[in-house]
Amino acid sequence: MITPDNWQKSSYSGGGQGDACVEIARRHLHIAVRDSKVPNHATLTVTAPAFTAFVEALKPQPRR
Repeated sequence: MITPDNWQKSSYSGGGQGDACVEIARRHLHIAVRDSKVPNHATLTVTAPAFTAFVEALKPQPRR
């Protein structure tokens, strides 16, 4: 079970209430992802390497 203390919100969550974002929780070998606006709804769970690859793919690429 994931407790509320284990969820982390992105520092890029925006202004206002800061609730237009996803939150993540680290588990043993997986990362759980949820919508911060509806935290009681379902979560998406992916392997840690898959999540790392996803985050790396989101980073801006240097111009050539």
